[in-house]
Amino acid sequence: MSQALAQALPMTLAQAFVRNFLGQAPNWYKLTIIGFLITNPVLLSATGPYVTGWALVLEFIFTLAMALKCYPLQPGGLLLLEATGIGLTSPEQIYHEALQNFPVILLLMFMVAGIYFLRDLLLITFTRILLGVRSKSQLALLFCGVSAILSAFLDALTVTAVIITVAGGFYAVYHRAVSGQRYAHEHDRADDTAVDGEHRIDLERFRAFLRSLMMHGAIGTALGGVMTLVGEPQNLLIGHIMGWQFIDFFLRMAPVAIPVFISGLIMCIALERCGWFGYGATLPPAVRRILEEFEATEHARRGHLELAMLIVQALAALLLVLALSLQLAEVGLIGLAVIILATAFNGITEEHRLGHAFEEALPFTALLVVFFGVVAVIHQQHLFTPILHWALAFQGNLQQVVLFLASGLLSMISDNVFVATIYIDEIKAAFDAGQLSVEQFNHLAVAINTGTNIPSIATPNGQAAFLFLLTSTLAPLIRLSYGRMLWMALPYTIVLGTTALACAGVFI
Repeated sequence: MSQALAQALPMTLAQAFVRNFLGQAPNWYKLTIIGFLITNPVLLSATGPYVTGWALVLEFIFTLAMALKCYPLQPGGLLLLEATGIGLTSPEQIYHEALQNFPVILLLMFMVAGIYFLRDLLLITFTRILLGVRSKSQLALLFCGVSAILSAFLDALTVTAVIITVAGGFYAVYHRAVSGQRYAHEHDRADDTAVDGEHRIDLERFRAFLRSLMMHGAIGTALGGVMTLVGEPQNLLIGHIMGWQFIDFFLRMAPVAIPVFISGLIMCIALERCGWFGYGATLPPAVRRILEEFEATEHARRGHLELAMLIVQALAALLLVLALSLQLAEVGLIGLAVIILATAFNGITEEHRLGHAFEEALPFTALLVVFFGVVAVIHQQHLFTPILHWALAFQGNLQQVVLFLASGLLSMISDNVFVATIYIDEIKAAFDAGQLSVEQFNHLAVAINTGTNIPSIATPNGQAAFLFLLTSTLAPLIRLSYGRMLWMALPYTIVLGTTALACAGVFI
């Protein structure tokens, strides 16, 4: 029977259920998820919860890897619902994990939306930087270095939200222009049908250009995030347990973090100069002309109303930086304050205009709660415990090297905050039991913090900021898939991981 005839025949109710399951995902993907759901209970009865727990973790990673085929929330959520039903975790444990990470959830709910209301200012500012810095190596270094500095004092997710907003703005301006649309018109950035053959090559080059900038920026958030007490959530946790203040924390991390930061900047320049691993793409001249025309047009039409809006956004951005730097409140609450100020003083009071700001963050927030549910399985089934005990069995410098490797490898497949929490609690218990000296305790804490921050850049699920980038609306537009992120992160992972490992074994 031909495909056209099959489509013309009436659809049965059973066929409708099959068609609706996971929507537009390929049939092989749907069958794979169904296979996982059938296999897990069988595996549980045959091998027990430990092996099944590891199988579930790998299955969830598969859904992340296939994020461009199907958003991971639905297949990952089905796996978690089954895991709860067969006893690998419980609703109470999932709630506990979500509650423990509530500051991250609050951040996603409000901070990403707050950045949305600053997008005009960000687009104008970064357009001038993009057009002013013609060397791609210098531009990449700027993105990486500025992201590192901001992440050291702000938050990696917030910085990632900023660079996603900027890159999305660049892409929208060019794509709208080559699709024959005016800037003020509604436009589907994912639809390339109106882009003619002359512009398609430039569009692909522009996508490669943006991919490299986004990856340099994302790596930068890890370079800066490891340095300070406020750089990453696990830093605060480790600093609290160790009793380290801001300067103490920086000085403890500096023997590892500073060489890693320098290596990262050198690697950034080398990758752009050599064009390896998907880097090196330059801004096509046709794209530059369109961005220059956009900037000139926007500048010409900017009246007092638009200027007033930009001033409000600038003041809100200044408040954001000051409040985050001084830790005046939880990051999410600061984001809520930005939303209130930027909308109240710019006349954005209609509910539908506010709703657009939350479209990017809330699906990822739901996905992150599912991710915390998988972490609850890891916790409840003690999947990492044998690895931790093995690492602590070593002595001297070898102990901190092995702990660095163990925490780094586990952070690649799990949440680095969770890994840091488990490991720091275990070494604290060992210290309290008299098994570790004060010096050993300090060294192992540094190894755990650097291990969970640096090697975790290898995979998108290693850090929340990387996962946010992978599942953002920007990723499919610039063709940034899970596999491509792995490939582009690989040279950084090797160089930065090796540098950190050497420093962990020699200097701490």
